[in-house]
Amino acid sequence: MSSQWVYEIRDLDLDNPSCLVNETIFHNANGYIGVRSNFEEGYPENYDTIRGSYINGFYDIAKMPQAEKLCGLIEEKQTMLNVADPQTIRLKINGEVFSMFEGTVEESSRSLDMARGITGRRVVWTSTKGHKIQVLVRRMTSFKLLPLFTIEYEIRALNFSGDLCFISEHNGDVRNYCNPNDPRVAGESFVHLKGRMMETPAPGESMMVMDTVSSRLSVCTYVKNICSVPAKMTCHANDYHVSWEIGTSIQQGQTVTLTKYTIYTDSVRYKDCCAGARRAMEEALSVPLQQWYDWQKDYLDVFWNQSALDIEGDDDLALAVRYNLYQLIQSAGRDKYGNMAAKGLSGEGYEGHYFWDTEMYMQPFFTLTNPDISRNLIDFRYEILDAARENARILGHKKGALYPWRTISGKECSGYFPSGSAQYHIDGDIAYAVVAYYLATLDFDYIAQKGAEIVFETARLWMDAGNFHKGRFLINAVTGPDEYTCIVNNNYYTNACAQYNLHWAVRFWELLEEAGQLAPVAEKIGLTREEILGFEQAEKAMYLPYDEELGINPQDDSFLQKEKWDIANTPKDHFPLLLHYHPLYIYRFQVCKQADTVLAHFIFEDAQDLETIRRSFAYYETVTTHDSSLSTCIYSIVASKLGEREKAYQYFGDSAKLDLFNLHHNTKDGIHTANMGGNYMAVVYGFGGLRLKEDGLHLAPYLPGPWKAYTFKVHYRGRNIKVCVDENKTTVLLESGDAVPLWIYGKETVLENTLEFSAQQ
Repeated sequence: MSSQWVYEIRDLDLDNPSCLVNETIFHNANGYIGVRSNFEEGYPENYDTIRGSYINGFYDIAKMPQAEKLCGLIEEKQTMLNVADPQTIRLKINGEVFSMFEGTVEESSRSLDMARGITGRRVVWTSTKGHKIQVLVRRMTSFKLLPLFTIEYEIRALNFSGDLCFISEHNGDVRNYCNPNDPRVAGESFVHLKGRMMETPAPGESMMVMDTVSSRLSVCTYVKNICSVPAKMTCHANDYHVSWEIGTSIQQGQTVTLTKYTIYTDSVRYKDCCAGARRAMEEALSVPLQQWYDWQKDYLDVFWNQSALDIEGDDDLALAVRYNLYQLIQSAGRDKYGNMAAKGLSGEGYEGHYFWDTEMYMQPFFTLTNPDISRNLIDFRYEILDAARENARILGHKKGALYPWRTISGKECSGYFPSGSAQYHIDGDIAYAVVAYYLATLDFDYIAQKGAEIVFETARLWMDAGNFHKGRFLINAVTGPDEYTCIVNNNYYTNACAQYNLHWAVRFWELLEEAGQLAPVAEKIGLTREEILGFEQAEKAMYLPYDEELGINPQDDSFLQKEKWDIANTPKDHFPLLLHYHPLYIYRFQVCKQADTVLAHFIFEDAQDLETIRRSFAYYETVTTHDSSLSTCIYSIVASKLGEREKAYQYFGDSAKLDLFNLHHNTKDGIHTANMGGNYMAVVYGFGGLRLKEDGLHLAPYLPGPWKAYTFKVHYRGRNIKVCVDENKTTVLLESGDAVPLWIYGKETVLENTLEFSAQQ
């Protein structure tokens, strides 16, 4: 790790597990396309590799047969597809094949430059016959021209002159990765793409159009190879595999570069994906590659200026946090057709599905720093609102919308409903994200046009899913965030989510009515004042479980009745539990996969007093395995709230390093994007004490012990605000915009220019 901007690994480990992890760590993505960082020249035949290229929101449909066909169980799913592979560039020097696994690797490194948005690989290699070369590879997915992916493959002859040959391939015969022994990835391999058209329009070029088997979508990939010196180009093409043999000579000390441009377009976004690919390639070639590098840096300059989170005092952690934020901007969809998958665009874990992770873990970062992207993410949920309504009907609800637990196109993809479709809290999570966007921006027009409709329809769902009993509103037969405890009554987090959802449905009705903008949405969905009164009644009567003896909020009605799982004496190789124990066995114990009630104590902290939260936190610490990557970041935030700063920092560190250190042993399947967003929250919401509330922005920063200082920025209601915390003071600076009321350490004030407060009040 050479700086806070460049993540670099030197003297590469070339064992198979390390190569798989690095395919993920150094992947390139821009929210539309993602390409795993495979060695261009490939690996030994006995190596496992996930050679993947993906498009956000591009999918096919696969059958998911149920052994027992019960009403409403899904029988098909969507799967993000591995599309045509343009990565392969094989190299021959004087007839010898370059390979990291043959000859002698004298120097090797891989890097990600987060200021420039480029990944790199450098190798100094000597062949078995003594020919020595330096290989420099630079790769980029453009933030300016989203369909564009480039590889710059540079060879320098260090001790010889001779023949040089690149073999550049464009392979449409690809499949998705599968692992039948891991429920977190696809269990079967299917043929999802069939070739429709392949052509080689000009020397060094190839274009393919592939059609999905079931979803009726198409993807075009257009590749152009440009050699920096005159070269002979020979084409070999068959069965949707094009190989260009590019032969030339090289002199000792000379550098020869092959630049490979790839354009990806899909029929989700392009009426004619071939025409779109041609236009994009023309645009890509209209300026030198260096100009695209410059534009990439310009984009990231703006991004980092808006999203600054700088740490002094721990360079490794600072770099890890920056890496996590960079992966968020690589993963976020930029239009209404794509969202943020659990693995971003880095791999095939969870089959590219979108979960609640987006709204509760990833979107908060964008809401506070890049609200336009946050709004795009809500646009996607609005786009699939009709599908959510249909999903609610499938599950027996007469009114409202129930968002699918995991999806790409809007239809449910969860084959195991106890830990999938039963997680009704996703409705409240999405409503929470809409409200957070409103509180951060006061974009009331958006609420009137789209946001309120989402909140109203999800509120309706709670009225149908729950019921009044003895003066309390109950929600039965649901699953909370903890997937080791399924199909329970009155999950605390779910009920708190529903209460918040109902509250804001009432509040948006009032605000729209006051603004004279209620009629369009109310008439569109047939919402009545009587329904709103019902929402208000259910909100006030919502049952939030509380145990008088322990003074905590039970996770649900039966959680405390179970025997505690002996976590301390469970063999380390038996984690995660889901891979080693039958679900029913796990369900009979007090054991949490992740933060559940503790998450509620962060998100809905005003529902309980501080001492109840303290007791609950201490209790759930003893029964939580943190098998989910969504857990330690939340424990860090709540520990910060409770003043347990050393513990907060430890949890934060585990979260920050999760992928770079492969702490969950499955980074090969893709990054853990939710944890990355949660890691940001652990700093800003945890150490920074930030909260978005209706009465304004709240801050209560403190300095973690090992740090000398940290700084973060937020974009709040049209203002750019910078918060700097060091050993002596907290400084809050209004960088742009009008004066704004804030709450600092619980006291209301007005930020007009600069405010200073003594350290860690």
